[in-house]
Amino acid sequence: MTDGNQTSATITSLPERTPERTSEGQPLSPADPKGPAYRIPPHNLEAEQALLGAILVNNGAYERVSEFLQKDHFADPVNGRIYEACGKLIERGQMANPITLKNFFDQDGSLADVGGAQYLVKLAASVVTVVNAEDYGRTVYDLYLRRQLIDFGETVVNEAFKHDLDATAESQIEAAEGRLFGLAETGRSERGFQTFSKAMADSIEMAASAYRREGGLAGVPSGFSELDKMLGGLHYSDLLILAGRPAMGKTALATNVAFYAATRTLEQDDRYVVAFFSLEMSAEQLATRILAEQTGIPSEKIRKGELNDQDFQKLVQATQRLERTPLFIDDTPALPVSSLRTRARRLKRQHGLHLIVVDYLQLLQGPVGGRAENRVNEISEITRNLKAIAKELHVPVIALSQLSRAVEQREDKRPQLADLRESGSIEQDADVVMFVFREEYYLGRAEPVRRPEEGDEKFHDRHAQWQALCESAYGKAEVIIGKQRHGPTGKITLRFDGNTTKFSNYVADDHLPDTY
Repeated sequence: MTDGNQTSATITSLPERTPERTSEGQPLSPADPKGPAYRIPPHNLEAEQALLGAILVNNGAYERVSEFLQKDHFADPVNGRIYEACGKLIERGQMANPITLKNFFDQDGSLADVGGAQYLVKLAASVVTVVNAEDYGRTVYDLYLRRQLIDFGETVVNEAFKHDLDATAESQIEAAEGRLFGLAETGRSERGFQTFSKAMADSIEMAASAYRREGGLAGVPSGFSELDKMLGGLHYSDLLILAGRPAMGKTALATNVAFYAATRTLEQDDRYVVAFFSLEMSAEQLATRILAEQTGIPSEKIRKGELNDQDFQKLVQATQRLERTPLFIDDTPALPVSSLRTRARRLKRQHGLHLIVVDYLQLLQGPVGGRAENRVNEISEITRNLKAIAKELHVPVIALSQLSRAVEQREDKRPQLADLRESGSIEQDADVVMFVFREEYYLGRAEPVRRPEEGDEKFHDRHAQWQALCESAYGKAEVIIGKQRHGPTGKITLRFDGNTTKFSNYVADDHLPDTY
């Protein structure tokens, strides 16, 4: 037995195996020149045997491959079972060698076909060094991926030939993309341990990047100075919930943030790439909102075409200026969260990706598809998946959420964490929970009405107080940060222009909203 410090590897006298087998255990044979030709799936039994021999000689070789190699990756299922048995013993803290595995072979009659325990002895005896164990493992893994690609291609063809009314061509494409991406990520998803020095270096690099960046932000900028100051930007891998009652301006605020980020530059003049999943509004409606924000023309006039020559010129100029903005909109209704993941992965591969916005959470379908019996559990599954997407793609995910009607029953209409609709694990999974609140909306619907027993003077006093409150709240909106893992909670004030559905930075005693 030799240790792993040698610098070369030689495998001698590998045990002969007949017949060769596929991953399903079927015999492999070369194509008969007289019969119909067929191709044998790629495999390398010598590499499998060399790897097993290296593990039996030095169990440390198992640690080099166990992170990415599994028993199913072996073309010969017998070799896969030996690899699994070695892993079980090693993980228990025991030695895996021909002697400790002898009982395993004696109890499994099917292993007698390969020579029983003598096969293990031949594997171990054929190895001179274990230094190339990881290379053997990579070879086994690469050939497994090739066999899976062959199987994948056959499956895609067979599914396309089926005439299933419930499986549209689009859904088959999404399923195929998801499986292909999963295959590409096989063996990579397990990050494993990293040293504290590595984690600390990443933290310092993030701080240095924030220091160099204008505004000192560690994440994606939102466009609102006070919000960025409190959050430090939209942090990568974070799930941010933006909640509010209808007509509070959730979509408008999310659109403002998404568009602002897409117009900012990263290093080397690259821009932040933003994916906006709009399950409620169409892409055309979102584009109209953005044009209204940028031109100052009310969105209602744009929709109705009530434009003069000056307005039309503004639209043309804005369109030319914004047409290359890397903001991608997907307005597919009732989108399953699995499809959202697939499309976000595709966008990141093709164009890069820095921010995802989902409008809104309750309109997504759960991972399985369709409605679950327990809606709370389904929403919990959706939020867990959104958090997983944020971590996997290393981007902030902003998910809009509705609030329960309990808000309307209180005198103070400002939302709280308990108001999250079908909350489940929304609060638990989210890194940041923000609420949009516009007191102006509620005051406008609460104009005092004269009471039968009320005199003129008292009614006029109440009405004057109401008018004063309306004037104080006019054009203002609050963003309430109810939860933040990385920093403080609190409230910031923004300007809101209802005609153009535009939020902007608030400046006291300034009735004109700031522009980007």
